[in-house]
Amino acid sequence: MKIRITLIIVGLLFVLQVKAQEKVIKRDTLKEVVITSTRIDLPFKANSRTINVISSEDIKNSAATNVADLLQQVAGVDIRRRGTAGSQADLYIRGGGFDQTLLLIDGIKMDDSQTGHHTLNAALPIEVIERIEVIKGPAARVFGQNAFTGAINIVTKKKLNNVASVNVETGSFGQLNGSVTVGKEFENSSIIAHVGALTSDGYRENSDYNNYNYFLKGVFNKKNQPIEVLATFFDKKFGAENFYTTNETFHEYEETQNSVIGVSTTFKSEKLKITPRVYWRRGQDIFLLRRDDPSFYRNLHITNKVGVETNAAYTSKAGVTGFGVDVSRVSISSNNLGDRNRTMANLFLEHRFSLADDKLDITPGIAVTYFSDFKFHAFPGLDLGFQISDKVKAYGNIGYTYRIPTYTDLFYSDPVTVGNENLEPEEAFAQEIGFKFDDTRFNASVAFFNRDSDNLIDYVRENTGNSAFTATNIAQVNTKGLEFDAGYNFKIGSYTQTISANYTFLEDDILDQNKDLSRYSLNTLRHQFTTRFTSKLFKNVHQNIIYKYAERTIGTSYNVWDASIIVAINKINFTITANNIFNADYIESGFVPMPPSNVLFGLRYNF
Repeated sequence: MKIRITLIIVGLLFVLQVKAQEKVIKRDTLKEVVITSTRIDLPFKANSRTINVISSEDIKNSAATNVADLLQQVAGVDIRRRGTAGSQADLYIRGGGFDQTLLLIDGIKMDDSQTGHHTLNAALPIEVIERIEVIKGPAARVFGQNAFTGAINIVTKKKLNNVASVNVETGSFGQLNGSVTVGKEFENSSIIAHVGALTSDGYRENSDYNNYNYFLKGVFNKKNQPIEVLATFFDKKFGAENFYTTNETFHEYEETQNSVIGVSTTFKSEKLKITPRVYWRRGQDIFLLRRDDPSFYRNLHITNKVGVETNAAYTSKAGVTGFGVDVSRVSISSNNLGDRNRTMANLFLEHRFSLADDKLDITPGIAVTYFSDFKFHAFPGLDLGFQISDKVKAYGNIGYTYRIPTYTDLFYSDPVTVGNENLEPEEAFAQEIGFKFDDTRFNASVAFFNRDSDNLIDYVRENTGNSAFTATNIAQVNTKGLEFDAGYNFKIGSYTQTISANYTFLEDDILDQNKDLSRYSLNTLRHQFTTRFTSKLFKNVHQNIIYKYAERTIGTSYNVWDASIIVAINKINFTITANNIFNADYIESGFVPMPPSNVLFGLRYNF
């Protein structure tokens, strides 16, 4: 029935725009991109933090099918996938845990009170994404809890200028993907709509999936006071073979749903900008330990978050002041975790001083938070930047960051896992120093970071003879490392070629404390190197070659090569994407082997 409904919606969207004219969308250069994930809007070049931006042009030329694959190429970001098409993946930044990174959609916080395993379930289809902002380092004073090691803000397109596109892909393991994306401009409003389906038979036993994506964005009353409405619904059903256990007889299965509705507007005057927003996020997770026997073991969790927030920025002779308030209520109904709720309130304040003819910027700030079950906390921080020359900038930041336990940490229980309702929030003091160089042809950045964490939550057992892992606040952990990122543009004939490379080194002392008895702390990326060559030798042909090297703390390492070709002929794009070309045998998460060599053929038609 769901497939039929999806096909009907696809058909309606197709008919709606079949006669629309294709128009060129102007793309800003990276220097002109304004980072919108903070209250004080700043051009990319003016920021004094480590931020990576994946632009719409990057997305278009990548031939990637999902956000997880895009983020795999960002320095310091560790995406641990359990299959193709991002059917299930965890997000880590700079050695943090999957609960310690916050995902935002157009600034709406998508944290899940059940578990961070569901973070990337909220990731949007790439057809509607304008850019992705990856903010690394302590970000609690800017975003609140869960931004322990960083945050990722997915910015959606404002409009598509009366464009409709149909995308069809097929390839290895019975993959079949299809989507329709429509943009329509009216006199006083505009809409963007997307519907898509991704299916696969799976590359090994019980790794099949059926994923459905629905997205709608509208801007109304554009001539007076524009009101923006965002609505998404993502439905995933997938075999979860050994995702959480090693028992070969279980054959786990999972279904997740993720939806959000947000309404916002912006009031502007010469000096003041205020953006109020209301939003509702819902998540649902059904897990079966035995796929063909639901009565054997079944978990059902339903989470809801309803929030109201207002962010503002005021410009004066003393600089720009950013402030905001975010009040929300979260609840969960679960046969395992119980029926629970909490109220959260966050107050944010920061001010950017510009001195020495705008060469020096200083931005102190603080977040004050209240949780009905964890009381008050305050987290200050400071960003500092100095423009050495037009091309070179030095920057640094320090700050306290935190994360309160999820309901899974507090209350989950099964024969091998025990929650702990006495857990304390995780806290850390983080520092960073970096340099940025930006030129027309060459850009580079290097950052050195350190994080001293306290009360980190891990699942540990008292001895190897005890099979039950208990959620525990472990001892202090120090994490330090460096990141290097560079890109170079050059010409062959009249066509621009781009080569980029990034490297991350990370070291922590968590293994020294609990090497044999910890469940989640054993798989940090110690060395991560990625390079990408994007070439264009003919007018309508782009090529990508991507090489990834990873070495994890426990000593395992792997090399993976991916490649893609995009051929544009008038309004049609043909794509061929080859993953794991040399058939590397590797694991990114737990005990789940990644897919062998595979290929995906695609066709996109723009009207």
